Amino acid sequence: MTLKLGVPSKGRLMEKTFDWFAARGITLSRTGSEREYSGAVEGIDGVDLVLLSAGEIPRELAAGRIHLGVTGTDLIREKLLGWEQQVEPLAELGFGHADLIVAVPQAWVDVDTLDDLDAAAAAFRKRHGFRLRIATKYHRLVREYLRAGGVADYQLVDSQGATEGTVKNLTAEAIADITSTGETLRANHLKILAEPPVLRSQATLFRSRVCDLDDDDRKTLADLRAGLD
Repeated sequence: MTLKLGVPSKGRLMEKTFDWFAARGITLSRTGSEREYSGAVEGIDGVDLVLLSAGEIPRELAAGRIHLGVTGTDLIREKLLGWEQQVEPLAELGFGHADLIVAVPQAWVDVDTLDDLDAAAAAFRKRHGFRLRIATKYHRLVREYLRAGGVADYQLVDSQGATEGTVKNLTAEAIADITSTGETLRANHLKILAEPPVLRSQATLFRSRVCDLDDDDRKTLADLRAGLD
């Protein structure tokens, strides 16, 4: 057998992942055209490269179809219930930093904390007859965060596209989304609540806890881990 390493298939995440492994003596490369999702690994025996979208990697790790994978902490925590039992973080890669935050319109001058948001949500429902809508694609993480913060009288609405634009488009009153600089939020007249973020995320190398490993696999994994320090 060989260990399968899942890596984001395009963009800066792929490039920076390739650079990170190269700095540790392991060369990853795409083979074929950009439409082909195959690759090669040099510098360590017994590892195959699988190119996937970052969003697919948590599911493939949890299913045991890949042994290792690079993806964001946010995607692991959102997509995998009981993620600690399914995957193990091996190394934070030092890029892909982003915070999952809750943001409201800048015009809401009295809403800066979760307590303020809870009060605003109650007032909104009383005035409009339906719950305040928060657009996000991170339903599990945001629901847990708002519950811990004591926020009620809201509903999460799914947004898989330009979440920052949902308030301007009147399909939501607030948002919860990933941001690295906050520029897009400011451009859409949104402000981040003055609270710790829902989650601080970065690109991380994870190991599947559910894959079957033979002796050769275990040796390869041990050699790989020794080279990551």
